[in-house]
Amino acid sequence: MIGELDSDVVVRYFRGKSILITGSTGFLGKVLVEKILRVQPDVKKLFLLIRAADVESAKQRVKTEVTGREIFKILKEKHGNGFEGFIQEKICPLPGDVIYENLGLAPAKLRELWKEIDIIVNGAATTNFYERYDVAFDTNVMGAKHICEFAKRCSKLKMLLHVSTAYVAGEQEGIVLEKPFHLGETLTEGTQLDIESELNLIKETRRELKANRSSEKAERRIMKELGLNRAREFGWPNTYVFTKAMGEMLLGHLRGDLPVVIVRPSIITSILNEPLPGWMEGIRTIDSFIIGYAKQALSIFLVDLDLIMDVIPGDMVVNGMMVAMAAHSEEQGQQQSIYHLTSSVRHPASYAVLAECVHRYFLHNPLRSGGKNSEPVRPSRMRFFRTLPRFRAYMAVKFRLPLEILRLLNIALCGAFSRRYDELSRKYRYVMHIAELYAPYSLFRGCFDDSNTERLRAAMASNDGQDKRSRGYEDFGFDPKCIDWDDYFYRVHIPGVVKYLCD
Repeated sequence: MIGELDSDVVVRYFRGKSILITGSTGFLGKVLVEKILRVQPDVKKLFLLIRAADVESAKQRVKTEVTGREIFKILKEKHGNGFEGFIQEKICPLPGDVIYENLGLAPAKLRELWKEIDIIVNGAATTNFYERYDVAFDTNVMGAKHICEFAKRCSKLKMLLHVSTAYVAGEQEGIVLEKPFHLGETLTEGTQLDIESELNLIKETRRELKANRSSEKAERRIMKELGLNRAREFGWPNTYVFTKAMGEMLLGHLRGDLPVVIVRPSIITSILNEPLPGWMEGIRTIDSFIIGYAKQALSIFLVDLDLIMDVIPGDMVVNGMMVAMAAHSEEQGQQQSIYHLTSSVRHPASYAVLAECVHRYFLHNPLRSGGKNSEPVRPSRMRFFRTLPRFRAYMAVKFRLPLEILRLLNIALCGAFSRRYDELSRKYRYVMHIAELYAPYSLFRGCFDDSNTERLRAAMASNDGQDKRSRGYEDFGFDPKCIDWDDYFYRVHIPGVVKYLCD
């Protein structure tokens, strides 16, 4: 049940709270930490779980990878010379990792935290689509388990918010509901998933690799292929979303009476409004297309321009997370709440909008490949393929056939072109591999229902009119309907990609 909400209620909620945040060195984690510190300087403490050997190393990582980033510019200006002191007072780095029981923390620190923590935000994840199965499983599955076990020991915990992804839905078509996964549930009819068996499979594979004295390269390849094969057997397109789905299952199964909220963003893009429009870190699916086009390194792309592209700016995701925390605090025994932080139902944009903005932007603002004084890179129209079979056929004729001719020529000339053939063959395999991995997103035919999220927005909208915002109240908007997609891509996101992601 969602009670009375407005921006002032949300800001007040975080006053005096001690919050454990995992994944704070990631893009979304930084946006969350900055927002809490900016809107509620009276938050008691932010405990940031940092993968580090000791406290000093953890502090250094926070300084260089979190508070030292440009997104903290406004906060630095606000506090001036007192910024470092403010950070030291409010942020407590914890050397540890979700992959370990008790998060890898020392017993004394654990006892302190169990008494202290009010809120847990679990944003730690490995987001690589083609990650090693053991690595992804440790963070995305066992990490969720360890966080849940830790949370149940916290005597005054008010809620646990877990960041997942809307694409745990796999490749479903039509409306995808905001519903939980049940333990053992799969997306392939007639199959049953046993998470314990998956863990044992990983352990057994590791043992075999060690016994066979496999090279590091072979081990990496085998573990990656294992993850992809297991994911596809149960109906998920890649290791990332498969392990995130299993993480959700374990949370739902182990939570007991713990108040749990799961947020599922779609493709998270650059900041729309505050504190720094266009700011981002890490290349997302659509950014690969933008960068490739800007540099004219991509002449073709696998996407159906008529399909809906579900993206959501990072600051809107964080706003939705903070409102959800305030709305569901201390809901003992309630069913876990799930929120799709998405745009495809509420305010859809097609891939054609992005493609047109990208072409127009680089026509007017071409990159210069060798610096300011070099010749501008003139963009030409890209060719798009609406289906994977068409893409494969084009690649076979345009690249695979010439490669085969080169192979035969290389044999005839006793290996004269071996190096060139190997290089081009590797590039071809890489492009095909990337296309296969991205296809579930660029060809996704589902729309994410956001009925729960809409109720949360409605609760805010009814009490949070323009008059409050004009009197200096903080903005916690997360309604994609307010976004002019053409304007956002052209004036905010694409310039952000150029500034922060293009080398």
